[in-house]
Amino acid sequence: MFSSIGPLEIAIVLIIAVLVLGPKKLPEAGRGLGRSMREFKSGITGISGDSEKPAKSETKTD
Repeated sequence: MFSSIGPLEIAIVLIIAVLVLGPKKLPEAGRGLGRSMREFKSGITGISGDSEKPAKSETKTD
């Protein structure tokens, strides 16, 4: 999928990102992107894992 992306293309994307976001906001944007990707991955794993796991019944103990 990304086999046609070379170092020049990556450099161009990084330069545009610095120009648009600025050097101070770029680390925050990277962290936000990483968090959202992590949550998406865990959500997808949770959805596929839900069908394999038996449902837990909630019991109330007094």
